[in-house]
Amino acid sequence: MTESTVQGPLTDGELDRLNAYWRAANYLTVGQIYLMDNPLLREKLTPENVKPRLLGHWGTSPGLNLIYAHANRQIVSRDLDAIYVIGPGHGGPAIVANTWLEGTYSELYPSISRDAPGMQRLFKQFSFPGGIPSHVAPEVPGSIHEGGELGYSLMHAYGAAFDNPDLVVFCVVGDGEAETGPLAASWLSNAFLNPARDGAVLPILHLNGWKIANPTVLDRIPGGDLQSYLRGVGYEPILMEGDDPTLVHQAMAAAMDRCLDTIKDIQDHARGTGDGTRPRWPMIIMRTPKGWTGPKEVDGKPVEGTFRAHQVPLSNPHGNAEHLEQLESWLRSYRPEELFDEDGVPIGELLSLPPTGTRRMSANPHANGGELLRDLVLPDFRDYAVDVEKPGAPQVEATHVLGDWLRDVIRANPDRFRLFGPDEVASNRLQSAFEVTDRAWAARTTPLDDHESPEGRVMEVLSEHLCEGWLEGYLLTGRHGLFTSYEAFIHVVDSMVNQHAKWLKTSRRIPWRRPIASLNYLLSSHVWRQDHNGFSHQDPGFIDHMVNKKAEVVRIYLPPDANTLLSTMDHCLRSRHYINVVVAGKQPAPSWLTMAEADLHCRRGLGIWDWASTDADTEPDVVMACAGDVPTMEALAATDLLRKHLPDLKVRFVNVVDLMRLQPVSEHPHGLTDNEFDTVFTTDKPVVFAYHGYPTLIHRLTYKRTNHANFHVRGYKEEGTTTTPFDMVMLNDLDRYKLVIDVIDRVDGLGSRAAHLRQQMIDAREECREYTREHGEDDPRVADWTWPA
Repeated sequence: MTESTVQGPLTDGELDRLNAYWRAANYLTVGQIYLMDNPLLREKLTPENVKPRLLGHWGTSPGLNLIYAHANRQIVSRDLDAIYVIGPGHGGPAIVANTWLEGTYSELYPSISRDAPGMQRLFKQFSFPGGIPSHVAPEVPGSIHEGGELGYSLMHAYGAAFDNPDLVVFCVVGDGEAETGPLAASWLSNAFLNPARDGAVLPILHLNGWKIANPTVLDRIPGGDLQSYLRGVGYEPILMEGDDPTLVHQAMAAAMDRCLDTIKDIQDHARGTGDGTRPRWPMIIMRTPKGWTGPKEVDGKPVEGTFRAHQVPLSNPHGNAEHLEQLESWLRSYRPEELFDEDGVPIGELLSLPPTGTRRMSANPHANGGELLRDLVLPDFRDYAVDVEKPGAPQVEATHVLGDWLRDVIRANPDRFRLFGPDEVASNRLQSAFEVTDRAWAARTTPLDDHESPEGRVMEVLSEHLCEGWLEGYLLTGRHGLFTSYEAFIHVVDSMVNQHAKWLKTSRRIPWRRPIASLNYLLSSHVWRQDHNGFSHQDPGFIDHMVNKKAEVVRIYLPPDANTLLSTMDHCLRSRHYINVVVAGKQPAPSWLTMAEADLHCRRGLGIWDWASTDADTEPDVVMACAGDVPTMEALAATDLLRKHLPDLKVRFVNVVDLMRLQPVSEHPHGLTDNEFDTVFTTDKPVVFAYHGYPTLIHRLTYKRTNHANFHVRGYKEEGTTTTPFDMVMLNDLDRYKLVIDVIDRVDGLGSRAAHLRQQMIDAREECREYTREHGEDDPRVADWTWPA
């Protein structure tokens, strides 16, 4: 190693150690992308030493390794509690390299030992059949964030920092990632961070200039404009740039020193004075070449500092002797003989640089949140029950009832539960939360504001992406939360929840990953009650989207009233490692079950409502089934009509609250056995099913069942507008009159006998339609309907 006399905060010895560590991480990164044997180059490199399929991303990796090394310096010198979140592409081999150097990887995967055989296995497993993915996946120690899909790093980092006062999150934002909508919104997260109560995020914009085939926007706009933009969203950017490692190490050390000193000053002030208002937080703009230290030129074309360095710069070492020679020269340029001893163990100077124990970012328990997870203190939901005088009475707003319970959940858990929503918490009738907390808000306030303060525990921002990402980061670091949204617009986060579902599925199979709290959704303002909106606000398809995910991860609940909603949400907040989707209306609606009945019904997941059925202990003529609050009301109203007009007809009424009970137990752990299903739905009788969402989903869930051919499902069929509640169900043929017609048409022998009733139902639909067109509200015969005493 050579001594340096460059001016800066690093002594010559510190600089040499940092540079050696960086070289080692770069060597291990390149080795993972290319090699399957000869890991220390003790022999001349041959085509047989190289993987037949080359996968991975080199271009961003040298910068990630640089930041990791310097973050370790800060952790050791300041005794920081810190984690590392990255967003640039798939910089997986870089992070794996650092976790191996720190020793955590070998502790969790003993076969990948910190020696030559372990290094060989480390290299071979990367992007290799039976090995690990090319991105920063759950298998990587210290990760809470996958590097595959771009846009989520900064919001995850802030989610991790909320209620973690001692935590520092080093968050690397790729300049390509910075072009995504979710990341662009994420810069605003500092307006919700309370320096007196929360931890800190140090954003590092990794400005290396190129995406996979194009320049990046933030690299090509004038530097002054970029810094003005970042100042405008609340940061004090510090520029760090260069391509000479000696100079860059000194500059990065100085930049991190300055940022962390500033963060300490901000927090000391806030915690000493109680002032939680928004400061100007520091950040780093790091401009270094893409593919730094890699091949300068390949096949006569420039590579380092261009888009060609993005993935695998040397594409054919197997069949191209020049590529193979360049690869060997590239690897040897890191001088591995100086970095690893005869046994392949990193030399002592490298082992002494990282922190130890749980101070290692790869071993920090915040990055394995289940290790820190504590149960919520949940008030007894039964104490919030609606007193049901008779089925259908009283009418209440189900989510408002739930809001009273959530208010007390927030009160009882002031450091580990938050409520997230895109400006819709009060709109979705959860405003009771504001009796005990405010909306989190560290920016400027005015006398006109309502419940805005830095101490708030309700996270509202008009971005579903931010709500989702904050909550994911919060959950992944060991806390609990609930995301409430309008049903139609939760689709904004379809891709984000995909990634979280993959994380849960994969981490379930990793022994050292501890289960985290479930990701809970409450979807209200749903498709059937858009009294003040219209077609744009009508879409129940998030359920279909989630059912595509692994059965071991996903749960779907459609509670029909307030008491079942309370029981369902208590279950969801107690659960672990699931994605729970709960759909419930916010408008006044009937209460069908007492709390005792509701709790038992929710435990069953579905059941026969005896009080609504007329089959007693005999075989039914028809099964009237339903799932969802509005479909339940329409199905009960249809059953009431059948009881009045066809008193001899034997109707079995079945309500489904846990949608996955419809699947066979072989397909979902909540599924019914075939015998259980046939007992409820029969093997040969018609089933008229009123469903909240798209009808095809019920057919999909039940297609293996004996009686599937007799299932007739009514639901949403993309008909909607700004109209009355009953007109909305009529537009989609989910109304009570249509359900009666379906029964008449499907019960053997009933058609001709009930012809008069069928005609009455057709006429009633027309009359109700005309009434809404004339009066602008629903016909009293439907608006005032109640279940008979």
